[in-house]
Amino acid sequence: MDIDLDLKTDFDPLELFDVTRASMIKNNELVKHNVGVYFQNIPIDSMTGLAAIPYEQAEEVGYFKVDFLHLSLLDVFETKHEIRELLKREPDWSLLMRPDIVPKLFQIHKQYELISRLVPKSVEDLADCIALMRPGKRHLVDAYLKEKQLIRTELYRKPEDGKYYFKKGHAISYALNIVLQLHLIKGGIL
Repeated sequence: MDIDLDLKTDFDPLELFDVTRASMIKNNELVKHNVGVYFQNIPIDSMTGLAAIPYEQAEEVGYFKVDFLHLSLLDVFETKHEIRELLKREPDWSLLMRPDIVPKLFQIHKQYELISRLVPKSVEDLADCIALMRPGKRHLVDAYLKEKQLIRTELYRKPEDGKYYFKKGHAISYALNIVLQLHLIKGGIL
């Protein structure tokens, strides 16, 4: 299990917390995970100073990774209150049907065709679009269009073939970031 925390680009959590950087295997070498850390006491590789257990295996044995993601969208806001107030308002969902707008949006910038086919009208619909973009779930698009509620149960299951997919919590948080962008675009800020 892991959790993603979105932060302003100038926030460095490593200056504040005593953590161990997560690792992964790339080209048969133990290398640093881009954003993941462990607050738990995890074995450390003496050569690299990284977690000795690559993050995928660490998750299987019960370690909890936290991903600190820098999101430039958050640099626009001064307070959490501003963000909360915008998220209380319904965005202009019709902006997602515009081929000039979708390329500007977080996560879905290359997915205009899929978004225009699925026509999201809620945060949950948009999260589903983000999940359906993944190779392990793309085959569900037609079924989703016919039986959205039924397919939602399958959409967030880990594929048996190991293909990349999105956990529902990640998809919802990314959808909320897109909602913020839609509000800022409508307001002429982005």
